[in-house]
Amino acid sequence: MASIKVAADTLLSTITDQEKHAVQFPFDARERRKWSNPEMLINPFGIRLERTSSTTRDAILALLRATLSPEGYGKARSAMRINGFLGSCCKVENIMNEYSYNFLLFGTPSLTKPWAFSLYGHHLCISVFLQGRQLVISPCFAGAEPNLIDAGPHAGTRILHNEEALGLQLMQSLTKAQQSTAQIYTGLSPPSLPNWRWGPDDQRHLLGAFRDNRIVPYEGVPVTSLTAPQQDVVLKIFEQYLLYLPAMSRATKLKHCKAHFKDTYFSWIGGFGDDDAFYYRIQGPVLAVEFDHHSGVFLTNKEPAKFHIHTIVRTPNGGDYGVALCEKGAVEGL
Repeated sequence: MASIKVAADTLLSTITDQEKHAVQFPFDARERRKWSNPEMLINPFGIRLERTSSTTRDAILALLRATLSPEGYGKARSAMRINGFLGSCCKVENIMNEYSYNFLLFGTPSLTKPWAFSLYGHHLCISVFLQGRQLVISPCFAGAEPNLIDAGPHAGTRILHNEEALGLQLMQSLTKAQQSTAQIYTGLSPPSLPNWRWGPDDQRHLLGAFRDNRIVPYEGVPVTSLTAPQQDVVLKIFEQYLLYLPAMSRATKLKHCKAHFKDTYFSWIGGFGDDDAFYYRIQGPVLAVEFDHHSGVFLTNKEPAKFHIHTIVRTPNGGDYGVALCEKGAVEGL
């Protein structure tokens, strides 16, 4: 944790007084919960990476690198680069590029007291909480449209394909009876999907931005009804969603998830052929994750397609934003 504090202190030393006023909030500020993922931000708080100095931008990325696992940092940077690729393809680099993200800091970097930071923008939102040796990276959002760069200096960059492949592998491995139970709806859009279960922004997601503390009933098949190999796939899926965490923290979290498999459920919307678009959710008391293929926003597909993906990570029972780890007074207002 010392290296994370050093990186944060270095960042604060690079910014102007005006930027410090814009970026640093009280620890319990409500702005921690006002992240969003559209290209035109609903709540543009903090400082924008594309509008600050290269020194400050590099310091923000250095803080992110110091906090996340190497593979998690790589995933975050890939999401940012794919966002830049989409912006260049659609010729809207002024609103959507590799650095069109806002950064906020909450509290004062410390080795003992709670503090936090967030980075959010189109197709990438990361909330980080730190206190002593405790690290929480939740809630998180990651998306891509498309999810593969096929030209230019970052050609071959790809994200969210593992979450997709593992989810489909799990669904296809179920018995027909289990598939019938897991598949809560056969269609991805109305009228085959109820109007209340679909929205124009989050589409099938239930746990997105502004859905903090939402109570979502369990659906689908209980993970304890699955075979041991299938339960291993569930853990592999969870690992992909926990990729931002350092390896030791991730391993501990996965053990905690496994210990609560009796209260964890897997649900599915859509078909489950190799070429089908789909939605799935794995939800338990320790972790809840959602995967959704979306229709086009900047691209032209009217129906959900496999190259436009949104994913969400939530930590139930007060886990988001590190609330459960704080004293009540420290998180008043969250």
